Amino acid sequence: MLPQNRPPTHPGEMLLKEFLEPLGLTQTELARHLNWPYARLNEIIKGKRGITAASALDLGEALQTGPEFWLNLQRDWDLWHSEKKHHHVRPLPKIVEHLAAV
Repeated sequence: MLPQNRPPTHPGEMLLKEFLEPLGLTQTELARHLNWPYARLNEIIKGKRGITAASALDLGEALQTGPEFWLNLQRDWDLWHSEKKHHHVRPLPKIVEHLAAV
C-alpha cells in the first residue's frame, strides 16, 4: 500500500542510505563496479533519474536484492506522484453493465 501523507522513498535515496553509506561505498566505486557513467548513478541518487529495467538488473545483481526490489520502489514512487496529478475517469458504462451481470 502506498503512503498517503508522504511520498514513498525514491530508489536513489534507498540506494544511498541503505546500501552505499552502510557499506562505506562511494558513488564512484559503485559506478565503476557497475560499469556505469558516474552521472547516471548520481542522477538516480539525487532523484533526477528513475530506475529502468536494465538499471534494476544491474543493481539487483550487484547488491543481491533482485531487480524487483528496485523496480517496485520506482513503481511506487511514480504511481504516488502520478496520483497527485491524476484527474479521475469514470468507468465505461459497458464495463459497469458487464460487471453487474457477472
